[in-house]
Amino acid sequence: MATTTPLTPPDQHREPPPRLGGALWWALCATAALGLAVFSALGPHRVWGAAAALGYLAAALLTARGRSPRIAGAVALAGAVPLPLLWLLAVDLAQLEARVVARSAGLLLAEGTPYLQHPVAPEDFNPYLPGMAVFGLPEALAGPGPFTDPRLWMGAAFLGALAFALPAGDRSAPLRWIAACPLVALPLAVGGVDLPVAGLMCLGLALAGRGRAGAAGLALGAAAALKWTAWPAIPVALALLAAASRSTSAGRPADGGEGRGDSRRPAVRREGRGDSRRPAVRREGLGGSRRPADRAAARCGLVALLTAAALVLPAALRDPGAFRAHVVDFPLGLTDAVSSAASPLPGHLLATHVPGGRTLALLLLGVSALLVALSLLLRPPATASDAAARLALGLLLAIAFMPASRFGYLVHPLVLAVWAAARQTPGHPLLVRVGKQVSR
Repeated sequence: MATTTPLTPPDQHREPPPRLGGALWWALCATAALGLAVFSALGPHRVWGAAAALGYLAAALLTARGRSPRIAGAVALAGAVPLPLLWLLAVDLAQLEARVVARSAGLLLAEGTPYLQHPVAPEDFNPYLPGMAVFGLPEALAGPGPFTDPRLWMGAAFLGALAFALPAGDRSAPLRWIAACPLVALPLAVGGVDLPVAGLMCLGLALAGRGRAGAAGLALGAAAALKWTAWPAIPVALALLAAASRSTSAGRPADGGEGRGDSRRPAVRREGRGDSRRPAVRREGLGGSRRPADRAAARCGLVALLTAAALVLPAALRDPGAFRAHVVDFPLGLTDAVSSAASPLPGHLLATHVPGGRTLALLLLGVSALLVALSLLLRPPATASDAAARLALGLLLAIAFMPASRFGYLVHPLVLAVWAAARQTPGHPLLVRVGKQVSR
C-alpha cells in the first residue's frame, strides 16, 4: 500500500540539488553581460551590458555571502532591466526593432499599411506581421515619450501573458527569474519584438491545456498576427486539445490539475457483492471520443485563423507587393538588402559558405518541421508542459536551420522551456511517497 511518510533527519540534511540562481549562475550572467558591453557594436547593447554586469555581479556576491536568493534575484533583476531601461529612455536610445515598430504604427494610421512601399536599406524593412504595429500605436497617437515607447508595451504584454499562463500560486518567482535571465532582460531593456510572441504562445498553450479552446485560439491568433514564429504553436495546441479531450472522454482528468497535486480518479461503482471495485467506464466507441476532441481542436483552430486573418489581411491586401517584400522576401534573404539576422548558426553558415547551401538549409528546415509534425500525430502531447517542450524543440530546430537567424530568437524556446518547468510543481519537500507492503 502506498503511504506518505516524513523524511528522516538524514534525508532532511542532504544537500539540495543545484539550481539556477546560485553564485555561479549570476557570475556567468555577469560575464556574458560584460562581454556584450565590451565587444558589441550596438550602443543600446553596450549600455545594457554595463548596467546588467553590475547587477549580476552584486547578486553573485550576495549569494556567495549567504544572502537570500530572493534578495540576490531582485538585485540582479534591478540591474538587468529597470536600470538600463530608464537610462536608455532618458537618452532616447533603443534597438532598431523598437524604431521599426513605432514607424510601422505611424504608417498604419496614415496609409493603412505598416510597410514602406519601396524599401531600400535594411532599416527600411519591417519583417513583422501587421499585428506588431499595435505596440507602436501609443507613440503614433500621443507622440514620442518615456510612457509611449514601444518596448514598454511589448514588455508589459510579455509579462502579463506569462503571468496568466503560470499556475495559480506564487507566480512572482518564475517571473523574476525569467525577467532577470540575460536572454530576456536584454530585449526587455533595449526593445525586443520576440517577447510578446513568446508570452502569448505560453498563454495559448496554458488555455489549451485547461480545455478552453476558444480562448486558446484567441491568444494564439494574436501571437500569429505578430510574427511568423508563432504559427507552429497552433498545430501543437490543436494536438494538445485533441489528446486532452480524448483523455477526458476516457475518464482521465484534463490538464487543469497539472502541477497542483490533483488526484482525481474515475468514479467507481460496485457491480455486485463479490466484485472488486472497477472503474465505471462509459463505452462510447471510437467515434464518441473523437467527436468532442475534433470539435475542440476545430474551434481553437478556427478562432486562431479568424483572429490572425482579421489582424493581418486588411494591411496585407492594402499593398500585397509591399507585404510580400517585407515579411516574406526580406526574412528569406531574397532582397538586395541584407538582413541583420546573421548569427553564425548552422543555417546561416550553410547559406553563406556552402554552394547551394541556402537550398540545403531550407531542406533541413522542412525535414525538421515534418519530423515534429509526425511526432504530434504519432504521440500527441498529453499536457501543456509536454506541448511547450515539443514546441520549444521545433522552434530550436527552426532557429538553427533558418538561412537568416540570430541568437536572440532563442528567447522563444527558453521561455517555453522555463514555463513548462514552472508548471511541474513538486510535492511538499519534507514528504516522500513510498510503496510499502503492509502485512500483519
